[in-house]
Amino acid sequence: MVTQPLIRFHGAAGTVTGSCQLIEFGATRVLVDCGLFQGSKTEKELNYRPFPFDVDSIDAVILTHAHIDHSGLLPKLVKLGYEGPIFATPATTDLCSVMLPDSAHIQESEVDQLNRRNLRRGRGTVTPIYTARDAAVAVTLFRQVRLGVWERAADGVRFRFWNAGHLLGSASVEVELDTSPTPLRVLFSGDIGPRHKLLQYDAAAPTGWDYVVCESTYGDVEREDATDETRRRILHSEVIQATHPAGALIIPSFAVERTQELLTDLVYLMDTGKIATCPIIIDSPLATRASEIFRRHAGELENGDLLVKALQAKHVRFTETPEQSKAIDFTKGFHIVIAASGMCEAGRIRHRLKNWLWRDEGTVLLVGYQAAGTLGRILEDGASVVRIQGEDIRVRARIRKLDIYSGHADGRELAEWVRSREPIGAGVFLVHGEDAALEGMRQRLHTFLLEDKVVRPRLDAAFRLEVKGAVEVSEGVSPPRIDPLRAGRMDWNNDLQSLVLDLQAELAKAADDKARGVVIRRVRRALNEDA
Repeated sequence: MVTQPLIRFHGAAGTVTGSCQLIEFGATRVLVDCGLFQGSKTEKELNYRPFPFDVDSIDAVILTHAHIDHSGLLPKLVKLGYEGPIFATPATTDLCSVMLPDSAHIQESEVDQLNRRNLRRGRGTVTPIYTARDAAVAVTLFRQVRLGVWERAADGVRFRFWNAGHLLGSASVEVELDTSPTPLRVLFSGDIGPRHKLLQYDAAAPTGWDYVVCESTYGDVEREDATDETRRRILHSEVIQATHPAGALIIPSFAVERTQELLTDLVYLMDTGKIATCPIIIDSPLATRASEIFRRHAGELENGDLLVKALQAKHVRFTETPEQSKAIDFTKGFHIVIAASGMCEAGRIRHRLKNWLWRDEGTVLLVGYQAAGTLGRILEDGASVVRIQGEDIRVRARIRKLDIYSGHADGRELAEWVRSREPIGAGVFLVHGEDAALEGMRQRLHTFLLEDKVVRPRLDAAFRLEVKGAVEVSEGVSPPRIDPLRAGRMDWNNDLQSLVLDLQAELAKAADDKARGVVIRRVRRALNEDA
């Protein structure tokens, strides 16, 4: 006799990264996404720990889209012995063929730098989560499935993809479990895109579900309607304010889709005379390779013709080698640099920030979600000093936030998406959001769903999917890998960095050595009192 299905939330529960849900149905085990954790060091450490499930038991992986917070631990899964299929749309497969090796390269290079520092400090060395070889093997396991086509994932589990409107190739996943007397239907939203997204058509999916697993990234936010005209008008204003004869507009951006959207609109504004033509430099090898994939899939994109035109513009430059990237620092006159990563956690953007944050004539424009604990969030929150590559950098550049390019629907759009999926018989799980967003989304859904039908799972929680509603189970459930209250928040590492910067600022303000000695004695006294 087949037992009732279970779902386990091994990522993006109380936080926005590390998406990973495990469906258990009889002897069948299917993962929906297997993403990398980002944000605070506490969360990122989860990437190095063992998976909270037996890798050998996994029959299949269904991937909603290529972003690293959904796909980034697939090479680790392969490293630990997984040899089954990874089902994805054709475009997602193409993007992962460049994104997963890029992720491996970043990890290997950052670990190499860390180990050099550790050796100088007398500390032990560490190994990367996975290597380029692991990523290359993972890519060979991908199986392409087109939108709307039913596919068998494993015994008793079939699925099909629906457009999620978030990213080239992104999909919501309709899963049907062969329960008796009727199949159990579960919809995984993946990441849902907003209306009026430049390169994506609106999200779509059928109605009538037992369960819906819904993202909540911006569940507490309502944006103004972002028509093409509104979006370009706001971007135009930001560029005009940033323009300085000796300055630069530095845009930390996700290499995939966000970069292509920004480039398309910037070239459009220049071609129509709204802003002066200037060099636009795409400083990301991944963005370069991803842009070529976007070019190949332009026929599937809304406004794909505008993107192709932008990619061919004479004043657009793509850097590839480290030498080309370093040469950007010698660019004369106002210019725009778009560099990854979007949360400023890795990649060439950290070099660009190191070169420009301390300059009054520079502007940094944040155009995407900044997870708690990331350098991007620290800048967004108004830090006056930040630490990059072991150096303290005074923030004198203008820090601006532009949310209108978000790849995620806002709270109102998400609630409308859920309402359009009704009837929903058993319940909705809210994932992929920090506390305020999850609570905001919960309140929105309570306007048309019963309160006990909306569930906010904690990290590593498990639920039995009964016909009348979800029942949390504790049997066979290991303790959560981290305190659920610490997910999606700054951790002690962030607090320590902030304390060190505050202490340095106090010492700098002190009039002389005597005054600095007083500050240090006060700190020591406080430490001794707590001992």
